[in-house]
Amino acid sequence: MVFQTNDDEVVFLGDDGDIKGCVEFPEVEEGVVDISRTFVAPSERGMGLAGRLMGRAVAHIRSEGKKVRLSCGYAQDWFARHPENNDLLA
Repeated sequence: MVFQTNDDEVVFLGDDGDIKGCVEFPEVEEGVVDISRTFVAPSERGMGLAGRLMGRAVAHIRSEGKKVRLSCGYAQDWFARHPENNDLLA
């Protein structure tokens, strides 16, 4: 498994280099990002990949000292299940 973290996204790359999953979090104002999209390819679903992507995204956002907004439904559900990260909510 290859995860790649960029300024505004975390992606999971398959063996062929194709993006098999991602969490996008563009900056919407100074110091605030919006987790706007979580995607996992149908062939990769059911293996916990979305949760691992979200965990990596949250760790990156925290390391950058930023806050989050949650327009993605999956992100809203993930934060509800992981209240220990609610300090990041804008």
